Amino acid sequence: MEITPFYDKNMDCINCKKKFTSTKVRSRFVRVSSHESDFKPVYSNQHVNPLYYNVAVCPHCGFSYTDDFTPYFAPGTKEVIAKQITAKWNGRSFGSERDVNEAIETYKLAYLSASFKKEKVLSIAGITLRIAWLYREKGDKKEEQRFLKIARDSYTQSYSEGDYVGTQMSESRVLYLIAELSWKIGDREEAIRSLSRVIEGQRTSTEPHIINIARDRWQEIKKIK
Repeated sequence: MEITPFYDKNMDCINCKKKFTSTKVRSRFVRVSSHESDFKPVYSNQHVNPLYYNVAVCPHCGFSYTDDFTPYFAPGTKEVIAKQITAKWNGRSFGSERDVNEAIETYKLAYLSASFKKEKVLSIAGITLRIAWLYREKGDKKEEQRFLKIARDSYTQSYSEGDYVGTQMSESRVLYLIAELSWKIGDREEAIRSLSRVIEGQRTSTEPHIINIARDRWQEIKKIK
């Protein structure tokens, strides 16, 4: 029997606890050929894109989430989700292969769910950055720019509030993303300021390769008037 790149993963919705299946990509089929300047992965096989399947969408209640979501729901948030998401949900399933438009839809649902659940700002930043990446794949510059700005502002808030501390995201990486996204949306001053902060923190950084990337980027941006 031929093994396909896709498989169904059994899920228990973290909101309503009902069972459903969500399509995932087998890791053996995933090959990253390179990364873009804001860490967007470029896959060797465009038809097998794990980005499309990061979000699990519960067909029962409409709550949508990624592995970054915590199982904890603050008091009152489930009631808000019931009113704002489940009451308007039409029972749609995203449990099969997705195209770029369906992937964008799932991330927008996760963005709503994360906002109502009061997830970490860092998680919201990651979701909106991925929406921007998917619009980039579509060639929709306007929507890409809109979500790059939301992501940049969210990473900035996460950095200033320290809500990234204790996650897999280092300070260097958060600052670098603030810089790179600022550059992409035309905010040169903030790009230079945040890159300088990355470089200044090199002694305490746990990711020396980010320091090197930031140093190269700083030189490039300084040359562009």
